[in-house]
Amino acid sequence: MAASRLLFFLALFTAGISFSFSETDPRDDVYFGGTAAALQSLKDVWKNTPPTWHKSDDPCVDWEGVTCSNSRVTALGLSTMGLKGQLSGDIGGLTELRSLDLSYNPDLTGILTPRLGDLQNLNILILAGCGFSGDIPDELGNLAELSFLALNSNQLSGRIPPSLGKLSKLYWLDLAENQLTGPIPVSTSTTPGLNQLLKAKHFHFNKNKLSGPIPDRLFSPDMVLIHVLFDGNRLTGEIPGSLGQVQTLEVLRLDRNALSGEIPSNLSNLVNLNELNLANNKLTGPLPDLSQMKILNYVDLSNNTFAPSTAPLWFSTLPSLTTLVMEHGALEGPLPSRVFSFPQIQQVLLKNNAFNGTLNMGDSVGTELQLVDLQNNQISSVTLTTAYTNTLVLVGNPVCSALSNTNYCQLQQRSTKPYSTSLANCGGKTCPPEQKLSPQSCECSFPYEGTLYFRAPSFKDITNVNLFHSLEMSLWVKLELTPGSISLQNPFFNVDDYLQVQLALFPSAGKYFNRTEIQRIGFDLSNQTYKPPKEFGPYYFIASPYPFPASWAPSGKDSGGAPQLKGARWFSYDELKKSTHNFSENNEIGSGGYGKVYRGMLADGQVVAIKRAQQGSMQGGLEFKTEIELLSRVHHKNLVGLVGFCFEQGEQMLVYEFMANGTLRESLSGKSGIHLDWKRRLRVALGSARGLTYLHELANPPIIHRDVKSTNILLDENLTAKVADFGLSKLVSDSSKGHVSTQVKGTLNDDEYYGLREIMDTSIRNLGNLTGFGRFLDLAMQCVEESASDRPTMSEVVKAIETILQFDGINTSSTTSASSSATDFGASRSSTLRHPYSDPVPRKDANVSADAFDYSGGYSHSAKVEPK
Repeated sequence: MAASRLLFFLALFTAGISFSFSETDPRDDVYFGGTAAALQSLKDVWKNTPPTWHKSDDPCVDWEGVTCSNSRVTALGLSTMGLKGQLSGDIGGLTELRSLDLSYNPDLTGILTPRLGDLQNLNILILAGCGFSGDIPDELGNLAELSFLALNSNQLSGRIPPSLGKLSKLYWLDLAENQLTGPIPVSTSTTPGLNQLLKAKHFHFNKNKLSGPIPDRLFSPDMVLIHVLFDGNRLTGEIPGSLGQVQTLEVLRLDRNALSGEIPSNLSNLVNLNELNLANNKLTGPLPDLSQMKILNYVDLSNNTFAPSTAPLWFSTLPSLTTLVMEHGALEGPLPSRVFSFPQIQQVLLKNNAFNGTLNMGDSVGTELQLVDLQNNQISSVTLTTAYTNTLVLVGNPVCSALSNTNYCQLQQRSTKPYSTSLANCGGKTCPPEQKLSPQSCECSFPYEGTLYFRAPSFKDITNVNLFHSLEMSLWVKLELTPGSISLQNPFFNVDDYLQVQLALFPSAGKYFNRTEIQRIGFDLSNQTYKPPKEFGPYYFIASPYPFPASWAPSGKDSGGAPQLKGARWFSYDELKKSTHNFSENNEIGSGGYGKVYRGMLADGQVVAIKRAQQGSMQGGLEFKTEIELLSRVHHKNLVGLVGFCFEQGEQMLVYEFMANGTLRESLSGKSGIHLDWKRRLRVALGSARGLTYLHELANPPIIHRDVKSTNILLDENLTAKVADFGLSKLVSDSSKGHVSTQVKGTLNDDEYYGLREIMDTSIRNLGNLTGFGRFLDLAMQCVEESASDRPTMSEVVKAIETILQFDGINTSSTTSASSSATDFGASRSSTLRHPYSDPVPRKDANVSADAFDYSGGYSHSAKVEPK
């Protein structure tokens, strides 16, 4: 098509006919020169381009990975497409390009063309995980609109171009894992430098061959950096004092260099620091004072030449510390027991020092502590405590001459295994080669796989189930995948001290993702659109090649696209905290055994009810994830809808629609003027012939039991009044029993229990003293037993009602009798009649009851209730 148009216009020009173009720039129009020619050239140079590129001449209509606006290409996203070839200079013809993502195509090789500098509108440039080599072109400094630059995990060499300092809008700069050499450039009177990047939040230069000192002029108080990752280079000289002026810093990694001299005293100004790693350098002088860094989680000062000293004061004053590492140091004297008592401490690694005297871990050892390694010190005696039963290593200490036969004095293999997503529910099923088993559906498919590298996690314990469950949940929520379609395997800390995790993402339907889905997920991971839970810190992802079937490009219903989480969204802790004015008492509208319920207003003006779990009533991560999956798939006009949830910073919160019409109790008593249909249903259920039908519904709850592949749970559409005082407080799947439980929890007070008599059918109630009323209630309660085996059959219900009415002197000849007798019914089940709501929970007199959001929990969790 393009060729024929070109010949047509050539013929017209040859004939002497002239044209003027008023709106479309010929250099950018798809059908004129530049854009079409550039894309056609790229298609000719690259192998394995998407099949749709070969079926049409119009890139803006049919080509996968191409986004256009007004017939101009504005985005090219081809992550993980298996592209082979080079990035030719023709890319410069895409002058309206704003986003270019070629990540995770390791067979894209050769140099980076200087014509990338022609893309003046480019905002995002991602070439991570490719095979590019050679220098970073100076021309990248011409991209004035660039905010995100990721060139990590290639084979780039040469120096960091000073021209990058001209990128005044840049906030993400990742040059890690290349072969870059030379110094870190700063500006001079004639050249730009990286110190000019005042909007940058990320300097990721780790794992290169950068040399020379870190320039003191690189940092200033005007900068907003949060991650400075310079580890794994050849940097020398002292740590610049200017670094202490960047008080926004959260992660500082300078380890595995050749830095020397004393640590600047103003480093203590970095009060927002979560991780400090200065290990494996040549630092001297006294240990730094870290006592002001109250939110510091991870400290590693190992393998330096600090002056000998006793344990510094901050060993006993950092309440957020999870990991303390100072191996091959010069620490001496007693080890303070306070270091073992921090509530979040997980590992204390202090081997090859000179601690001496008696080791006393104290009586208040932190519950999270997993490992204490004190090999090769001078500890002469140990005061053992029953408060600590996990790994303690004392090999190489004098005390082991007397305790040589104990576990403490032998190198121990830790018995706990790192977390991996369980496939236990799949019953040992296996898959053909290249396919894997989805932990959610237990079906074989081709997952999107790769490796997640967390460069500065705030923890060291890789057995923590709740942490990895939160990671799984954040992945399927934020990547818009099917709940449970995530597999995490074999986490470990590698030689770079990065947490390395194998990731597999499974399609929601069929065996394959389509190309559009792979491009989207790849971009979300390479562009850092996906953010993991805060504890995992900065990360990068390297994808494995995806095994697309030959000439397969599905679309429409069969595309394999993953649905949203049925309307439920992920809320950050800070977002919900803000919406409730810091969970103020004025916003509290209910309370219960689970926790408190708050009225909140979201940023878009929506009013919601937020149920916040209290310590002691939280579930495990897997249980909480399961409940969210189920609640998000239940849709009924009579039930408050789940708007979203929060599962971070040690919090579990559920966000529901806010019901302003009052509680169920108020509704049943007529105060709010709603729920009339519920009154009618209870009336006929408790006192008329039609009640047989409704008791049957109680005995067989109005839920269509779904099979394992179903995505929705549908409720009986005959219900008409929305239940504000919960309505769905427990709905959990029990895979071992193969059913869905529908027991409604909550508190039914005595006045409500006996107040039901007042809503009985008046034609029955007015007959006189209904002595069988209590038996009606007992029967109704048995009809809503959680287990189906404990609920009466329909024939038993019919006969029981007939018997009760006959005892009250009412003629039941018009009702349908059943063969089984009341005696049989009573004998077939326990004779002890119990009230299922016998566990009252204190409640506030408010518009929304805490019971409205109660469900069975009870998983003990040590997370903070009020995190920073």
